[in-house]
Amino acid sequence: MMAYLRYGFTALVALVLVTIALANRSMVEVKLLPDALAALAGFNLALSLPLFLMLGVAVAVGLLLGFVWEWFREHSYRAEAARLARENEAMRAQLEKAKKVAPSMHKDDVLALVEAR
Repeated sequence: MMAYLRYGFTALVALVLVTIALANRSMVEVKLLPDALAALAGFNLALSLPLFLMLGVAVAVGLLLGFVWEWFREHSYRAEAARLARENEAMRAQLEKAKKVAPSMHKDDVLALVEAR
């Protein structure tokens, strides 16, 4: 059932995107610099692209910038998670060491751990 919903949603998104592309087929000129700055610089890079393609590129660049921004923002969380994972592994190793040192079940576990140090 979920697969059909996913296929239906994908088809709906594709239909909307094709409709937008067909409605915005006109060519637009995209310039690197405004005309006044281009006259000062002596060059100006300009491209003629269909409007729907320009919209798609703008959305893709925005998504990419958002992902990169979020990756940098979450760096502290990833560093903290790595630190906690190392600490967890050290505690597991210490627990395994304590289990090996602990004597038989006749003694109290707490006393066995204290004596192991």
